[in-house]
Amino acid sequence: MIHEIAEIEIIPGHEAEFEAAVAEAASRFRGARGCRSLALNRSVEHPRKYRLVVGWDTIEDHMVHFRESEAFQIWRGLVGPHFASPPQVEHVETVLEAFSQ
Repeated sequence: MIHEIAEIEIIPGHEAEFEAAVAEAASRFRGARGCRSLALNRSVEHPRKYRLVVGWDTIEDHMVHFRESEAFQIWRGLVGPHFASPPQVEHVETVLEAFSQ
C-alpha cells in the first residue's frame, strides 16, 4: 500500500468549514478505485495546518484514476476554497512498522 500525505494550510478562521468539507468529501474517496483509508490530522502547535493521509493500492490509483475523476473535481470544489496555499503532496510506503496498539 502507498500513502498519500498532503500537507494543507487553511485560511485563518476556515478550520471548522474545512473539516466539515473533508468529512463531506470522504465518501468520494471511499468509492474511488484502490482507496483503502483516509485520515485528517490537525497540528496541535499550528492549528491551521493539516495532514491528509490517504491509503491507496498504487500511485496510479491516486494520480490517474482518482485525479482524473469527477470525484476529484467534487473534492477540490469542497475543500479548495479553504486552502491558504496549494497543498504539498508526496507518496510514501511503509518500510518498518515496529509496533501498534
